[in-house]
Amino acid sequence: MSQDDDLHQRISNLVDEEHELRETGASPAHAERLAELERQLDQAWDLLRRRQAAREFGRDASQVREQPEAQVEGYMQ
Repeated sequence: MSQDDDLHQRISNLVDEEHELRETGASPAHAERLAELERQLDQAWDLLRRRQAAREFGRDASQVREQPEAQVEGYMQ
């Protein structure tokens, strides 16, 4: 399994958990976990995009590392 396959699986698992929490209702614990899931998803999607960009420009995608949460969350939407 490639690094991207692993990352796609991680994203899928996070999304599944997010959907499950949204379906079960809103409690303070759910809200906190949802916020954490959103941050983890942002980091995972960012890493996947940067790996794809590295390959597009002839760089070694395996050298691309996950950015710190604070950096990813600071990106302009």
